[in-house]
Amino acid sequence: MADYNFREIENKWQQHWRDNNIYQVSADPTRPKYYVLDMFPYPSGAGLHVGHPLGYIASDIVSRYKRLKGFNVLHPMGFDSFGLPAEQYAIQTGQHPAITTAQNIERYKEQLGNLGFSFDWSREVQTSSPDFYRWTQWIFMQLFQSWFNQKTNQAEPIESLITQFEQNGNTSVNAACDEDTLAFTAEEWSNSSEAEQQKMLLNYRLTYLADTVVNWCPGLGTVLANDEVKDGYSERGGYPVERKKMKQWMMRITAYADRLLDGLETIEWTDSLKEMQRNWIGRSTGCELDFKVQSAGITLTAFTTRPDTIFGVTYITLAPEHELIGELTTPEQQEEVAIYVEKAVNRSERDRMADVKTVSGAFTGSYAINPISNEPVPIWIADYVLAGYGTGVVMGVPSSDDRDFRFAKHFDLPIIHVIEGTENLENPTEKKHGTIINSDFLNGMDSHDAIQAAIDKAVQLKLGEAKVNYRMRDAVFSRQRYWGEPVPVYFKDDIPHLLDEEDLPLELPAVDEYKPTEDGEPPLGRASDWQYKNQYGYELTTMPGWAGSSWYHFRYMDAHNEEEFVSKEAQAYWGNVDLYIGGTEHATGHLLYSRFWTKFLHDRGYVTVDEPYQKLINQGMIQGQSSIVYRVKGKNEFVSLGLKDQYEVMPMHIDVSLVSNNVLDTQAFQQWRDDLNGAQFILEEGKYLCGSEVEKMSKRLFNVVNPDDVVEQYGADTLRLYEMFLGPLEQSKPWNTNGIDGVFKFLRKLWRLFHDGSGNFSVSEAEPTSEELKVLHRAIKKTQEDIENYSFNTTVSSFMICVNELTSLKCNKRSVLTDLVVILSPFAPHIAEELWHLLGNVDSVTQTNFPNYNEEYLIENVHEYPISINGKVRTKLNFALDMSKENIEQAVLQDETVHRWLDGKSPKRVIVVPKRIVNIVI
Repeated sequence: MADYNFREIENKWQQHWRDNNIYQVSADPTRPKYYVLDMFPYPSGAGLHVGHPLGYIASDIVSRYKRLKGFNVLHPMGFDSFGLPAEQYAIQTGQHPAITTAQNIERYKEQLGNLGFSFDWSREVQTSSPDFYRWTQWIFMQLFQSWFNQKTNQAEPIESLITQFEQNGNTSVNAACDEDTLAFTAEEWSNSSEAEQQKMLLNYRLTYLADTVVNWCPGLGTVLANDEVKDGYSERGGYPVERKKMKQWMMRITAYADRLLDGLETIEWTDSLKEMQRNWIGRSTGCELDFKVQSAGITLTAFTTRPDTIFGVTYITLAPEHELIGELTTPEQQEEVAIYVEKAVNRSERDRMADVKTVSGAFTGSYAINPISNEPVPIWIADYVLAGYGTGVVMGVPSSDDRDFRFAKHFDLPIIHVIEGTENLENPTEKKHGTIINSDFLNGMDSHDAIQAAIDKAVQLKLGEAKVNYRMRDAVFSRQRYWGEPVPVYFKDDIPHLLDEEDLPLELPAVDEYKPTEDGEPPLGRASDWQYKNQYGYELTTMPGWAGSSWYHFRYMDAHNEEEFVSKEAQAYWGNVDLYIGGTEHATGHLLYSRFWTKFLHDRGYVTVDEPYQKLINQGMIQGQSSIVYRVKGKNEFVSLGLKDQYEVMPMHIDVSLVSNNVLDTQAFQQWRDDLNGAQFILEEGKYLCGSEVEKMSKRLFNVVNPDDVVEQYGADTLRLYEMFLGPLEQSKPWNTNGIDGVFKFLRKLWRLFHDGSGNFSVSEAEPTSEELKVLHRAIKKTQEDIENYSFNTTVSSFMICVNELTSLKCNKRSVLTDLVVILSPFAPHIAEELWHLLGNVDSVTQTNFPNYNEEYLIENVHEYPISINGKVRTKLNFALDMSKENIEQAVLQDETVHRWLDGKSPKRVIVVPKRIVNIVI
């Protein structure tokens, strides 16, 4: 094979790897394991664009490198195949979502296969497969059958809780449970009916039914998670979203709040990602304080982390969803309150938390009594107060909180400043705004002591109690959709019961349409004769998308086990994921839920680890480089970039495939759309130059680059190297097709190292020189260090330097080129496999060992001295580092080139600067 025929090479080796199951792996206790995992994709109909493989390429490099280092590597792939897009398509077309999902998966697998990834496809999982989701249902059942014992700080079987109820009631139980759970004795428990007992147990189960306020999207006919809502509209489809109270399945993730926080100290995640989870969990220590409503017999309880600021409370604020708003609103305020509440409750909590600038609210007309000053303070409603955080009641302290301050200023409410004494202030009454009072009680304390003293005082005066609160809420687990895991629950007398395990999986039934029923029931309500044991109605909602992804990493370890979701032996060997690569957008969704489920499974003894992912890397985004043309207003005429300021133009995004090196293919452009047929062009220097802009890759901006097109033109190895070459893995960077040609030229230059001028494979058996060994071992060391530090872009640069230097040295030594192939193989596996076999090897390059570098070859023994004669460098000479100045001077004066430049003259001075330069003055 004379030329570098990448198409033939890549097709050949991809087929060979498939036929010989090169990447199939099994547990091997004699070898150390390494588990590399990518966040598995949702298979959309659009297929992959060049931004998607970025993380996959990085994980594949690490996987291949670890194999070469002797590790037994688990590197699987699967599909997060339940989801809303397939369901929306099903609603529009009537086609079962399983059909489009299967088609999309095949497309993804074809594209992934073309990139030469070392996935063990024998372990593939699909969350929408009944073989997989039977175990998702099984895990749900274990959660239902468990409670969280705060004494032991772990989940335990529900039977142990029932035993305590039978013996002592719940008065001595310290459990994660609903806050409104009533106390009862053992006698009261035993005298309760089965239905009453089951209702009580729902207050304790780790998955339970509850009425809760959710994001209801009528247009999609389903509940949406907070991260699926933006500015009151669904991210998918842009439908209005309203806040609505509905009965939902919930997951008691709040029971694990402290464990989730503590666990962050044991894993290798970035500080920024850990901080995102800490903020989402939002642990805060403070106090609940009681405010009696004036003349109403109602007490409002507010949670605050700063009880020491109670002296400065000038108003009380309620969440728009607060259940007492109706009782607290006076007749004259009813209309204003009703209008405000209707608007406020339909904003998502995420939007309300993020919006720190908007000031809005409504006065209820009622007043509460400040328990310290006994002064009446007005009760307002504001959407910055969240019903699910604390008690849904906030005490407004404008002097201590920016948002409270803006609210008070906007509505002209009083502002009281609490200070440690006024004696040192020149004019205390003019300090900021409003009244200043002296808090002798807290005088002289630092903030931490003041807070604790205020908590103690509140408890002593029976005004409140110490409390730890969390911003994180229990997770809504119901979706009013068809295309999701059925919940393995049936109802008897309106009480939920679990299916028998032998009846799993509960598969999705056939329905006539994939939208809610006319009565508003979820799509599963359309199933006919769908009852458990022909008499009990099933739960009609399905699980959310994060259900299957919360445990899929375990299934890869034992993908075909029909008896368990993962065997003890497989889990004990593979442990947790050593390296996990995916996007930051999952920080407070998938990653949090997956940690929660793993800790639960560990508590119940099903797995040996309580953290799923030891090291996590968030890859950056590959952005698209959009191409822009400039249409003259009112005409089918387009002006080139450099001339656009001379005309009144309208910028227009166009398909990047019509552009090469910013030059527009005008003929292809005219054929792109019917309205562009006959377009005229105002050129510069005979070309139409397009504008460009770096933006998110999007079909709407026509800047999506299909990896298939790149592979067809340049090959998979070029694409792999180029994506790594673009910049650090964690950073976002623009895709620029113009730069890919340089990487392709590098691979052709590498190919030529192994071939003579006639294109014949030719390597030498001669011993390498010290200079050749230095080039090679520098590359080996750099590659090893860079991969272990995930600095893949600098590795590609070092490969280019190495090949350039070996080319300059005319090196075709077998011993050098063999090691070069091995260190390159994680990045460019196809060309490496071909060269490896041309070198005479029988087994795959994946089955050899990564070469060790020798420090002795990297020690610099000589220095190249520039030889300057009267200030101008005339030649360069190499001398040993330990050579004396006298010997260097003598050798320089004997050099033929120096003789020629001296032209028979004797030098006045010879200045030798060790390891720098030699200056000759004549």
